[in-house]
Amino acid sequence: MGGASALILRTEGLTVRFGGLTALNRVNFDLQRGEIRAIIGPNGAGKSTFFNCLTGVLRPSTGRFLFNGEDITGLPPNWISQKGIARSYQITNIFPNATAIENVRIAAQSRRHGWSLLTHHRAYRDIIEKAEAVLEAVGLRGKGDEMAANLSHGEQRNLEIGIALATEPQLLCLDEPTAGMSAAETRDTMALVRRIAKNLTILIVEHDMRVVMELAQRITVFHYGEILAEGTPEEIQRNPRVLEVYLKT
Repeated sequence: MGGASALILRTEGLTVRFGGLTALNRVNFDLQRGEIRAIIGPNGAGKSTFFNCLTGVLRPSTGRFLFNGEDITGLPPNWISQKGIARSYQITNIFPNATAIENVRIAAQSRRHGWSLLTHHRAYRDIIEKAEAVLEAVGLRGKGDEMAANLSHGEQRNLEIGIALATEPQLLCLDEPTAGMSAAETRDTMALVRRIAKNLTILIVEHDMRVVMELAQRITVFHYGEILAEGTPEEIQRNPRVLEVYLKT
């Protein structure tokens, strides 16, 4: 993975201040196209702030984001979604009183046709086909007519990944994708991430170190709003500064 053309995302001097608190301090971060990258760090290290800036929830105090070489700093979330960045949330972000396929269809429709929800959705056969394909991709084939509220916790988390996939992203940001899952559900979600990563760049914030070490090709460690270290899982596991501040038991 070489020059600038391989970069999908770059941050330059990214800084976020909340009053007297600096949540991110001059962060320079590069992400290669097609990579699975994990971001780890103690609570309060700046991981969620970084995700919130990237997806338009927060505007940085200074610095900028470049996505495919284009400055997207400060764009609203819906514009950033249209550019090709999607996100799943730490707390499940689904419509519980809609079916699984309706959840995915709304997301797909926002990408393909805008929010023209007054038009009967059956007019959008391509949207239904897209939604069905997404449900199959996330292991929910046959669950399309189930109310989202009635799905298991693991199925709801995978549905949320499906909602993100339905917007046809180039970069998928997963915020604690295995939080609250059983061991079996965690294994299934890891397999799902590996499958969808064949066509995507994936950025994961995750606390489960086993998930991080098995899934990520590279890891970025945040500490007090700055990048403490970057490297392969093997390099991070051997890094004395990381061991001292984070991986130490």
